[in-house]
Amino acid sequence: MKYKTILSLFFVVSFVLFSPNPSTVQALTQEEKERLIQQIEILQQEVTTLKNLISNLQLRQEITAESYLAVDLSNNLVLLSKNSDEIHSIASVTKLMTAVIAIENIDLNQTITLTDEMLNPLGSSPTLFSGLTISAEDLLKACLIQSTNDAAEALSYFMNDGEFLALMNQKTTALGMTNTVFYDVHGLNPENRSNVVDIAKLVSYVYKNHQEVLDITKNNDFWLPDKTGRLLKFKNSNGFYYLPTFIGGKTGYLVEAKQALASVFELNGNPTAIVVLYSDNRQADTFAIIRKLEEE
Repeated sequence: MKYKTILSLFFVVSFVLFSPNPSTVQALTQEEKERLIQQIEILQQEVTTLKNLISNLQLRQEITAESYLAVDLSNNLVLLSKNSDEIHSIASVTKLMTAVIAIENIDLNQTITLTDEMLNPLGSSPTLFSGLTISAEDLLKACLIQSTNDAAEALSYFMNDGEFLALMNQKTTALGMTNTVFYDVHGLNPENRSNVVDIAKLVSYVYKNHQEVLDITKNNDFWLPDKTGRLLKFKNSNGFYYLPTFIGGKTGYLVEAKQALASVFELNGNPTAIVVLYSDNRQADTFAIIRKLEEE
């Protein structure tokens, strides 16, 4: 019920903030009008995200994910699982490992000038363009918040050719992720594969060693300028960021992978990793898993 209240309040605030009277609009400069339109579009996106979140919260259906796992990170106790050994394509969940390698091996204050080669992967942003000089930190945020593929690709160029990807695969060995392999740094290659057990190990490592990664995935206020200098907002691809129990996580989607999620929630007072692979609706599946855990 409280989520319906939140949504109603959101619509009220939307109306109050973005329904100026005609005389006010006429008094605005062209630049101010464009800014107002941008703010309205952003707010409309937020309303849609929140509506989807509430809709999936209210769904009462069987879990669609082919594989899932819930682990209490305070004691590594497996709370719930299905087909935990099955290996699936993991899509942009890949970027969690990309973030780990970047943080552990790159000075995030370093900058790089983007080239056409770096911008080849699908999923580009108008704020990332050839000739732009940008910090590794901003690329990391773009990679995790909006899941921008060319941001992940550009991060790999801070190292010698092939070194970044090699470190990703070496890290799987160090973490005991014996069923995981990476063929790219962003997840567009469907051969980037793993299972929920391995992804939970990665999530646990991130939670215990790199909380900043999870913090970034909850960020919904990241902006960069486009070629004209106009600031553009990066849309958070993770619809859970509204929830106070959401500690952080990364989504993924490919046709071959369906929907994937690697996340951490605070449940029953404990940090709990929830990993969902090959799902028709990762958000509804996650809520169904949470309900099962809370009912126990």
